[in-house]
Amino acid sequence: MGATPLMSLGMRAMAANYAALQVAGHNIANAGVAGYSRQRVELATAQGQFSGAGYFGKGSDVVTVSRYQNEFLTREAMNTRALAARDDARLNQLRQLEQVFPLGESGLGNATNQLLNAFSDLANLPADMSSRQVVLARARDMAVQFANAGQQLDRIQSTLREDLKATLATVNELTSGIASLNQQIASVRGLGQPPNDLLDARDRMLSELAEQVAITTVQSDDGTVAVFAGGGQSLVLGTRAQTLSVMNDPGDPSRAALGVSAGGQMMRLDTQTLGGGRVAGLLQFQNEDLVDAGLLVGQMAAAVAGAVNAQQRLGLNLHQPAGSVAAQAMFAVGAGAVVASDSNARDSQGRPIGQLSLTVVEPSQLQASEYTLRNDPIAPGSFVLTRLSDGLERSVAAGEVVDGFQVDPGVPAPLSADKFLLQPVTYAARGMAMLLSDPRDIAAASPLTATMGPANTGTAQVGALTITGDSVNPAQSTSITFTDDSGAYSWELRDRITNALVSSGTGTWSAGSPIPASGGTDINGFALTLTGVPRAGDVVNIAATTNVAANSGNAAAIAALREQRIVGLAVQPDGSIIGGATATDTYAAAMADIGVRVQGADAIVEISTAMASQADVARSSEVGVNLDEEAAMLIHYQQSYQAAAKVLQIAQSIFDTLLQTTA
Repeated sequence: MGATPLMSLGMRAMAANYAALQVAGHNIANAGVAGYSRQRVELATAQGQFSGAGYFGKGSDVVTVSRYQNEFLTREAMNTRALAARDDARLNQLRQLEQVFPLGESGLGNATNQLLNAFSDLANLPADMSSRQVVLARARDMAVQFANAGQQLDRIQSTLREDLKATLATVNELTSGIASLNQQIASVRGLGQPPNDLLDARDRMLSELAEQVAITTVQSDDGTVAVFAGGGQSLVLGTRAQTLSVMNDPGDPSRAALGVSAGGQMMRLDTQTLGGGRVAGLLQFQNEDLVDAGLLVGQMAAAVAGAVNAQQRLGLNLHQPAGSVAAQAMFAVGAGAVVASDSNARDSQGRPIGQLSLTVVEPSQLQASEYTLRNDPIAPGSFVLTRLSDGLERSVAAGEVVDGFQVDPGVPAPLSADKFLLQPVTYAARGMAMLLSDPRDIAAASPLTATMGPANTGTAQVGALTITGDSVNPAQSTSITFTDDSGAYSWELRDRITNALVSSGTGTWSAGSPIPASGGTDINGFALTLTGVPRAGDVVNIAATTNVAANSGNAAAIAALREQRIVGLAVQPDGSIIGGATATDTYAAAMADIGVRVQGADAIVEISTAMASQADVARSSEVGVNLDEEAAMLIHYQQSYQAAAKVLQIAQSIFDTLLQTTA
């Protein structure tokens, strides 16, 4: 037997160990590369050669270079990274939103209190111009702060839209890169060997893509991978990538939505199906947190401005003669909005055909919510109104007041399939502005003045006279006479000029209760409270105010709004009104709501980040490079290579001996 087979064995062994050394070196060089999967040489025993003495081995062959891969761990790491990115994106936005609800003197609650405190000071000096200037200044400050809060929310929305555009640019770049790698992998795979480094590069891109938008992948026989976003929308199919872009939300064009170009048309992706990723976090913040914050600020702005305006209109300003210039509203707020759905029928110019109007009737009953409205298929002429904050659905007739507002069909009326988004308070804060500039325009005086009879024997005195509604008639005067010491009284309402009797009645007074009692018969649109105790025969006269400079009843009534529940009152089916909160409590609740969201998001980020880190560690421990292990394998392959070289050296020596023998 010659030396040639032995030389062949040595060469094969050297080649196999050289390949193993090369792969180990490649692993060590890429140990710090994120997403790199360690590789290994796959060896197979070469087919032996038959002889009369048996089969003699011919060494080993290098079959391929494979990569360690665990599909489950890779998918788990990708999914947890998507969730962590979503939660982190939302938390960052919430921290910006928290700045809209500052504590202390810069907060909306303090601005409201400062205004009502200024009215309290004005009640002590109703004719003092300095006090009136302070009221105007505090009113202006409050209006500016509400408007600034609305503008801050608008800026957050605008920044978020730009952030979405930048994020989707990254997404489109990654999907294009994945499609390009698909093409390279498919072409190389045709040669019969796996392109390991290209597969790692694609996995890295998939992982980066998952941070932007949650994805699922499907492996194809040709080595390409199909990528799908939430809801099954394809992002990459083979070598073709879809382009994502920012579009206007069909329900509200002021908000951003995620769209994909399909068949030459832009199709909106449902936010609820996105799952994870930065895009999902931004859209969740926009559609939930940012909307809710705007509604909380808008509800408070509309309620406070509405309550002050209503009471302001009931009083008398300082213009002479008294009542010659009607009291005007102090604040303007943004009007309620009606947004027609994109699916509504439109004319040739793209404008909705069916029209609908929204009017705020009672600001104190407005809720921090938006609504959807559609025609009621059961009751023609009525609508189905859904409150989005809690999903409450009810049938309402045209012109019916619900939650402080009413809707009326326009010309032409809404069509049967039309849908609308109603926003009673969404833009209230953004449009808040001070309307008065002349200090004399402040209606500090009450249109009525109460005086105790000079012959009264009891200790009763006028505590407060509050105008309760538009039904007050200054041309009429009221006389209240107590008929016994237990608080029973009779009253007469007469024409102030002719003394003709207009109406009369009886009632019973008790300490702490007004006259007339709550829910009792209205006398002339006022509520009178007394201090002390009246006696039989005592008289209280209520007549039109003649000296507005000395009367501060309306200023005191506006100041009293500080303790009244003027925000979020709810009307029960029987017509009773319950609930509600003061302006201060409303702002405190809004701050608490945003604070709880930030704290909750912070805790969620901590959990999701830990999960993503654990999943990444689990994947790395399975498929990543272990330098200690690679160093040990290097020594092993080095020794094997040296042994193979020794075999080749011996074969060479034998060959030389054979040559010398035959010489």
